[in-house]
Amino acid sequence: MTDISKGINFILISSLSFAFMGAMVKFAGDIPIYEKVLFRNLISLIIAVIVVYKTKVPLFGKKENRGFLLLRSFFGLSGVVLYFYAIDNMYLADSSMLNKLSPFVVTILAKFFLKEKIQKFQIPLLVIVFLASLLIIKPQFDLSIMPALAGLGSALAAGSAYTVIRYLGPREKPATIVFLFSLISVVGMLIPTSIVFVMPTYEELMYLIGTGVFAAGGQFALTYAYRFAPASELAIYNYAHIIFSAIVGYMFWSEISDVWSLTGGAIIISVSVAAWYFGRSEQSKSALQTNK
Repeated sequence: MTDISKGINFILISSLSFAFMGAMVKFAGDIPIYEKVLFRNLISLIIAVIVVYKTKVPLFGKKENRGFLLLRSFFGLSGVVLYFYAIDNMYLADSSMLNKLSPFVVTILAKFFLKEKIQKFQIPLLVIVFLASLLIIKPQFDLSIMPALAGLGSALAAGSAYTVIRYLGPREKPATIVFLFSLISVVGMLIPTSIVFVMPTYEELMYLIGTGVFAAGGQFALTYAYRFAPASELAIYNYAHIIFSAIVGYMFWSEISDVWSLTGGAIIISVSVAAWYFGRSEQSKSALQTNK
């Protein structure tokens, strides 16, 4: 098996894990969102502590980067809270579709804050993706739109977090970034959880723990995927998460998205494939010019 094949296998395992994480969130039922997020990050924190201890990396990073580390944690935590709210109040596939808009958010933010170049082919694709997201959101002038807006907000927050991570990448160790995010997330959720705490039943507790276990599994599989193959080769396979979420949602809750959401999701996946294809073509052209 080639390294790229191994990378694809791990990315698919990651996507499946995150789909089951979403299922655990829904199965936990009426447990408050903050409590669900607390359990999700508590498991990650335990794992991060073990990794930090074994690798001996700095706990709080370099002094000049701490503001960015806090910013990454704020955006990351906001994204998880909004995503869990969307999962609780939407079909699993629909919430996944909206959350997977985050790579397009990164493209825009990286242009303005990291001075990364937007390719010409990306501009019309960004417009199409935005219009496709409206098919899933289905704008209305009442509170029924809130879950969809939360799903969109989760993509904006996640995209912001990934942009900061891209900045921190060459400046901080991954274990430091994960540890601080997990720590701040747990501390940040303690106060609201203590205010609205609901004692889970044994069954609910298992689902809450499952949320953290599947989230950690997804993160680890994602990490291993990028060890075997470059992000440019694997990015498109991340969208298997939408397909897995649709299957899981149908299996457990007989969820079938309406025709507008299905159309919007199909467009988003198609645009992602197009962006991946054109991106590889541009890289090939640059490589050829460099070798001349």
